[in-house]
Amino acid sequence: MWEKLHRFPPRYGPEWGSGGIFGLRYHNEVLYFTVAFEAEAHFIREDSHRIYEFELVGEKPTSGGDTYNAVEVVDEFIYFGGWVHAPAIYEGKGNGKATINFVNKYSHVHEYDTENDSIRLVWKESIHHPTDWAGEVSDIIYDPYNDRLLLAREDGHQNLGIYALDRRTGKIEQLNPEPSPKGTIVHDTAFFGIGNNFTEGLREIHAIDMITGKWEKFNLGQSIDGDNYIHAHTGAMGSAYNRAFAFVRGGLFVGNPLNDEPFNFVRLFDFYTFYAPFRINALHVDGGILIAYNSHHDAFYKPRTPEEVEFARLTNTIVGPSVLVYIAPPMIKIVGVFGARVTSLEKAMGKILIATNTTPNVGALDATPFDTGNRDIVILDEKILQDKPPQVSFSLPLAFPSMAMEFGAGTFGGIPLDGYKEPRLILYASKDNELTVYEYDLSLPLSPAYTDKFDIKKGKNIIDLSSFSGIVSFKLKEQDFNGKVRIDLR
Repeated sequence: MWEKLHRFPPRYGPEWGSGGIFGLRYHNEVLYFTVAFEAEAHFIREDSHRIYEFELVGEKPTSGGDTYNAVEVVDEFIYFGGWVHAPAIYEGKGNGKATINFVNKYSHVHEYDTENDSIRLVWKESIHHPTDWAGEVSDIIYDPYNDRLLLAREDGHQNLGIYALDRRTGKIEQLNPEPSPKGTIVHDTAFFGIGNNFTEGLREIHAIDMITGKWEKFNLGQSIDGDNYIHAHTGAMGSAYNRAFAFVRGGLFVGNPLNDEPFNFVRLFDFYTFYAPFRINALHVDGGILIAYNSHHDAFYKPRTPEEVEFARLTNTIVGPSVLVYIAPPMIKIVGVFGARVTSLEKAMGKILIATNTTPNVGALDATPFDTGNRDIVILDEKILQDKPPQVSFSLPLAFPSMAMEFGAGTFGGIPLDGYKEPRLILYASKDNELTVYEYDLSLPLSPAYTDKFDIKKGKNIIDLSSFSGIVSFKLKEQDFNGKVRIDLR
């Protein structure tokens, strides 16, 4: 089966920059994934390789497919969702702009029958608007009590929220009108992150009791390092230890308010850029959760306004590689180092399948008639979860946490130290300062961080982190817009 996998260079698929390989799922001896933006759903068996181009949605040429890992399995069926242009309309390039027309953009859910190799369109929807679109399907969760699919829809202009889809008839019903990118099941309850990802980020978590149908709303709690968090854009959700995990830009929320444990925040890889666990799935494996924090998933390619220039700086500053981390409380362990972004994760036959991409999704006026990324699937042994962590470094201009201090935040990092013998921080300061180091872990229930303080002198400062354990984050007493920090993990 692995011999049928290959690299996917840029090919026809009108959209915004690059999509990726999404929805990796191995079920009933079939490996499924969708290649975006080419709109190709692949179904690989030992003796065959089928490619479906979403022609049941509309006319070819198609583009899109899925960019959030919307996939679920029930019995012999694989349900895959997302969005697709059918047909795609590339409007060309001129006057410094390149655009596509969204009039044929559909949200969709398909069913693949692994027993007879058949594909059925369960549901599709479009608002047929040239610039706006109906909410994409960004997550599919099976509700086993009611035998239905729960759909999370946040990316779009109309028909957002949480929906129930009858997987047999295709009848759809809105259960919650609030935009939601992701959800997860804990016990008999489905938790959903609520908020607009490209503006405010996560603002609440809503939960539906799948037995009674009752909804509850939960506020977000505090960071265990005592500082504020900002722009907590939701990337993925998962569940373990009877808690829900929401992986966001800057860290993660974990808890279960139904058992009086609030959703508090654990800072993780918070650099005040767009480094985030975005456009990736949380993989439940070996009793824990595997997740990637991505270096370059969404970005402005060519900013045209002063506001876009600022966002371009946030989205195009590369502070470190993408990292694969394994969540096994109280530990968070780095188990892999990759390039621009990881787009999908799956476990199959003792292997971890990791879909990667060299290029981000970009903005509306920089459309291309083809996908711009080089995408492939890396196959690693499952034992990477037990191996020593790989060497990795992060390099951050201190201007980013200094700007965040103006919004009441500024604590940066959240660096897992488990498995490293020689971790260190090198701080190039433009003036004398004071650095607070916060030390904590992911023990459940969460507990507050411990602190240490270090005097910082103008110039180069080296702080040995080997005396710390768990996770460490940092905060300067005063802003330093001209300084720089490097974190080396060896």
